[in-house]
Amino acid sequence: MKPDTIKGYLFALIATLTFSNVYIFSKAALNEIPLAQFGSLWYAVVALSCFIFALFNKKLGQITHLTKKQVQILLTLGVLEIATTTLFFLSIHIIPDPAVTSFLGNLFPVMVMLGGIFILHERFGPVEIFGGFLALSGAFVISYSGGSTPGAMFIKGTGVVFFNSIFAATATLVVKTQVKKLSPELLNLNRAVWLLLFSVVMFFVMGKSVPFSAGIIKNTVAGALLEFVAILTAYYSYKHIEASRSSIVQSLKGIFVLLVAFLVFKTLPLPHQLWGGIITVVGVLIMALAKSGFFPLTSKKKF
Repeated sequence: MKPDTIKGYLFALIATLTFSNVYIFSKAALNEIPLAQFGSLWYAVVALSCFIFALFNKKLGQITHLTKKQVQILLTLGVLEIATTTLFFLSIHIIPDPAVTSFLGNLFPVMVMLGGIFILHERFGPVEIFGGFLALSGAFVISYSGGSTPGAMFIKGTGVVFFNSIFAATATLVVKTQVKKLSPELLNLNRAVWLLLFSVVMFFVMGKSVPFSAGIIKNTVAGALLEFVAILTAYYSYKHIEASRSSIVQSLKGIFVLLVAFLVFKTLPLPHQLWGGIITVVGVLIMALAKSGFFPLTSKKKF
C-alpha cells in the first residue's frame, strides 16, 4: 500500500473516531435544548475553530483568488451542508438510541458508491455491489418496526436518515472533485459559516430558547470541537483516497457509537436492530476489502 494511501486511511480513521462521539455529545445536548439554539452555539464554536486553523495554516488567502466557478461551488456546498446537517441532527433528536441512528447512517457509503459509479465514474466489482446490497438490507432490518402499511413499516426517523444520506453523499462527491483545488481548511470554514448563519436565522425565526446550563455548554462545545476535527480529517482523506473508500471506513463508526452510547446513556438497540447493524457493518467491510483487491473476483470484472 502506498504511503499516500495509508495517509488517506489514517485521516478517515481519525474522522471515524471523532465523529462517533459527535453522536453522543449532540444527543446529550439536544435532549435539553431546541435544535436551532443548539446549532447556533455548536456552529459558532466550529466556525471559530475553522477560522483559527485556516488562519494558522495561511489558507485564508485563497478567498481573494477564488474564481466565479469556485464561488458557485462553495455556495452549492453550503446549501447541501445545511440540508445534510439539519437532517443529521434531526435524526439524532428523533431516534432515541444514537447507535441506531449511526447504523442507519451506513446508507451513506452505499449512496457514495452509487454516486461514484454514475457521477465520478469510479469502478466497482460484483463483490463490492453485493456488500452495498448487504448494507441496504441491514438498514431495512434496523428500521423495520413490524407494521404492514408504508407509514407504519419503519421506525420514526428512517426517512430523515435516508434523505440525509443522499445529501451527504452528494456533498461528498462535490468535495471529492474540488478538494485538490480548494483546501480542506477553506471547505471546512465554508461549511461552518453557512451552518452558523442558518442556525442563527432559524433561532430567531423559531423563537424558542432555554437557559444554558454548564452541562449543555460542556456537551455542545466538546461535540463541536470533535466535529471540527472529524470534518477536516474527512476532507483530508479525500485528497489521498477515493471518496468511496473513505466513506466505507467512516461507516464503521456505528460500532464505536454503540459502545459509547451504552456507557453514557445505558441504551442498547433492540435485538433485530443490533443484527441489522452487524449486517450493515459486514456489508461495508466487504465493500472495503473488495475495493482493496482482497477478493480475486473483483479484479476480473468492474462496472
